[in-house]
Amino acid sequence: MAMPTPFDPLVDFDGMWTTELADRYLPLRELPNARYECIDGRLVMTPAETGTNSYAEGELLHLLKPAAKEAGYYVFGQVNLTFSPDRWIQPDLTVLHALPETDQDDRWIPVRLCTMAVEFVSPGSRRQDFVDQPRRCAEAGVPYFMRVQVVRQIRHVGVEFLTLRDGGYVSTAQAVSGQRLKLDAPFTIDFDPVELLP
Repeated sequence: MAMPTPFDPLVDFDGMWTTELADRYLPLRELPNARYECIDGRLVMTPAETGTNSYAEGELLHLLKPAAKEAGYYVFGQVNLTFSPDRWIQPDLTVLHALPETDQDDRWIPVRLCTMAVEFVSPGSRRQDFVDQPRRCAEAGVPYFMRVQVVRQIRHVGVEFLTLRDGGYVSTAQAVSGQRLKLDAPFTIDFDPVELLP
């Protein structure tokens, strides 16, 4: 007689993941620091950010926060930005124009509250960072998307700012180390990307 297969949520719930199942089973004990995103019921896991990206995220949050707050926006670190119960992503930074009203919305932040998602490109998730995440945010009507790429070895940082037009993003501003990224919307943004490095 065959032995029963032990329960494994990654296998047993493949293609069926929802926010409700995630509340119950994530994070996995074996992978507590992974990033857990879900696309149409399929869980996508990536390792934690590199130290350099993590540092840069903190610096960018501090650079954006004063002007965002003054204009009535809220800058968050990584959150579960939720499109539907079986689809969510975790941008590195998320700018909201309204705060979640319930505990459930605070855990699974509805995309309708999002003004801008910020993604730091990671070696392990380049396709997601360049193609999938912006496309999903554009389809959901998120007005702005910012992509940051850090190359630690040569102290290079590139920032691209995307604006939603006709259902897709177009690049409306770019800057690299030594230049300034200057924007008026969604709030005043003015910094040299090199400021994100330690």
